Amino acid sequence: MSKSIDYYLSLRSPWAYLGSGRLEEIAARHGAAVAVKPVDYGTIFAQTGGLPLPKRAPARQAYRLMELRRWRARLDLPLNLEPEGFAADEAPAARLVIAAGESGGDPLRLAHTVLRAVWAEERRIDDPETLKAIAEESGHDSAALLALAERPEAAAAYGALTREALSRDVFGAPTYVYRDELFWGQDRLDFLDQALGEG
Repeated sequence: MSKSIDYYLSLRSPWAYLGSGRLEEIAARHGAAVAVKPVDYGTIFAQTGGLPLPKRAPARQAYRLMELRRWRARLDLPLNLEPEGFAADEAPAARLVIAAGESGGDPLRLAHTVLRAVWAEERRIDDPETLKAIAEESGHDSAALLALAERPEAAAAYGALTREALSRDVFGAPTYVYRDELFWGQDRLDFLDQALGEG
């Protein structure tokens, strides 16, 4: 494929969840590959002026919930506004997605499944048994993938992707990059679609 989208995401982002299916559809329609790149937004926020959700002003937190309700209705997707699993450490799932990409698996499908687990199914993605089930549900050999994800190389790749994102001025999730142009947020997918159509 001559067209490629770099997809920087948090596997706990409701916005990545809301845009997940549309990204896949847009990429398929344009014959574009998607490079799935989970990154550590705690590190990114610290260097780009972002704040983790609990530290945001109450008005911003309230508006976020309003927007999630609007998008949930607009896209007709199941979404729990305040899932218990949102607090889970996403690093194990991130390493799993990275391992899927490096071993010839389907990291985009795996990322979809992880995001759905958090936002629609009330599952904790820091639980090894849950991750094993998610890997199987997304068509992967869970034992092999989990073993790869536990290797130091997977953690190193997670750090490298985070540094790469910072070097490209990524500051929020999800961010889609096509031909070095950033599209931040699932509400910018129409612009990404347009850019892909222009060549």
